[in-house]
Amino acid sequence: MKHLLKLLDLSTEEIVDILNLADQLKYEQKHGISHQHLKGMTLGMIFQKASTRTRVSFETGMYQLGGHALFLSSKELQIGRGEPAQDTARVLSRYLNGIMIRTFEQSEVEDLAEYGSIPIINGLTDFCHPCQVLADLQTIREYKNKLDGLKFCYIGDGNNMANSLTVGCLKVGMSVSLACPDGYHPDPQVLEFAKAYKNFKLVADPKEAAADADVLYTDVWASMGQEGEAEKRKIAFKGYQINDDVMSVAKSDAMVLHCLPAHREEEITAKVFEQHAADIFDEAENRLHAQKAVMVRLMAPGK
Repeated sequence: MKHLLKLLDLSTEEIVDILNLADQLKYEQKHGISHQHLKGMTLGMIFQKASTRTRVSFETGMYQLGGHALFLSSKELQIGRGEPAQDTARVLSRYLNGIMIRTFEQSEVEDLAEYGSIPIINGLTDFCHPCQVLADLQTIREYKNKLDGLKFCYIGDGNNMANSLTVGCLKVGMSVSLACPDGYHPDPQVLEFAKAYKNFKLVADPKEAAADADVLYTDVWASMGQEGEAEKRKIAFKGYQINDDVMSVAKSDAMVLHCLPAHREEEITAKVFEQHAADIFDEAENRLHAQKAVMVRLMAPGK
């Protein structure tokens, strides 16, 4: 594994290896065991989209691993003023040990990897969010003690989260049921990938998708950059909510996850959110541990 651009690029074995290392690093951190595997290394963090969890978890993770993180806003970089990503990649490769980028177009991430000579980590694009899903899988395994054979249900927009969750969950042996309204289905590339799996289903009815689910997941109806569509999307997504009615058809011990930020009473009720707050904030914490594992595997592969 040279980069983390999208989960479509990773094998099941590579995903599980990252999860195992994430568990190890989490244990060590909780028990005060130093693991400065990236001592003396520097990660450049390019942000063209605002962030809370991505910035803080990567910056903290680099510090705990003995390295240093540089926050690079697109407002302060030439890439934000028209410099091609391939030129930025070739310059930054001479200064840094790795780059994390949070941006809009997946092609920007792919260009950095093609023209740079250091590991590139996708911190989020409009196509996918691999770091979040690695943290999600780590959390599910912590709670359920396995991944293979579990039923995963996603309700809402077929966005970057739906894309990465579908790929990640299928690759680790989970069955996946998505409930998305017409016109808001996942990317065709992801649906083509999912065709090879008999345990994948895309439906319109949230309760059909949630039936006997071990894990339920949702995301905001209007993601970053879609604020102008908020009212239109409220109409399209009416009924696509994790609530008591949906929970009633899932397994009695089903967990609920949300990548945050959450809009209570839209994609999830405040009641269900608070009932599963432990799940959701353990998931948020695991962004730190999963991303540390990714950085170690990419920037210090021998560790």
